[in-house]
Amino acid sequence: MKKADKLFLAVVAGIFLAASFLFFHYRPSGGGYIRITVDGTLYGEYSLNEDQTISINQTNICQIQDQKVRMIEADCPDHLCMKQKPVGKDGGSIICLPNKVVIELVSQGEKSPDQLDDVA
Repeated sequence: MKKADKLFLAVVAGIFLAASFLFFHYRPSGGGYIRITVDGTLYGEYSLNEDQTISINQTNICQIQDQKVRMIEADCPDHLCMKQKPVGKDGGSIICLPNKVVIELVSQGEKSPDQLDDVA
């Protein structure tokens, strides 16, 4: 292996390491948004970047705070949805079976079910 080959490999490895470092350490923190469905029908989509409280059909109340969402109130008998851990940019979902409410994290690039697919 010639000196020029070694230099070329070192430059390529350096570029790869720099790109990997930038990708893993400086990703944008725009945590996406949540999608709420009730009985399979879209109720709404809300940004995780805006702290707010959302009333869902007078049966459930969820709260978005610090880029995480959690169920804070429900009129279901077991309250299991309120005991589930908050959902944030790491993913997950909150489900209230008696009220048929599903809260799921949606990444920034994911399409809404209402959007048309690009495939013809």
